Amino acid sequence: MTKSEIVHQQRPLIVAGIILGLGLSGFIDGILLHQILQWHHMVSTIKPLTNDSNIDLNMVWDGLFHALDFGLTVTGIILLWRAGGRDDVDWSSSTFFGSILIGAGLFDVVEGIINHQILGIHHVKPGTNQLTWDLGFLVFGALLVFVGWIMLQKSKKSY
Repeated sequence: MTKSEIVHQQRPLIVAGIILGLGLSGFIDGILLHQILQWHHMVSTIKPLTNDSNIDLNMVWDGLFHALDFGLTVTGIILLWRAGGRDDVDWSSSTFFGSILIGAGLFDVVEGIINHQILGIHHVKPGTNQLTWDLGFLVFGALLVFVGWIMLQKSKKSY
């Protein structure tokens, strides 16, 4: 089969982008909200930072969270590397960045529903208006998924 006979596909690039988006969004959440702004930590609602034991526990859970983010990011890079070795992958910036936005948005939506709403282990910004902050986080995640999906649709039309 010649290169001109190869059918190009987007799936390997989309999967790599989504996995990278999940990991990168987790890093942004952990670095910005947990460390820089210090609005919350992984279990700060159920174990408030009121004593050394709770601070240590939250630190461990934040570390485990970052380990998960690291694993997702490395997996995304490996998938991207593997896709790069294939002649049948359509290399489109719109496809790749749209997929990253979908992954980042999915991270926010899933993390927001599970950790903020169902488990209640932390909130985006606890205290006054915490539900507003949590809902804003969910809306922002959904918006990222929507914009990413639009980018994917536009990249499909370019065939």
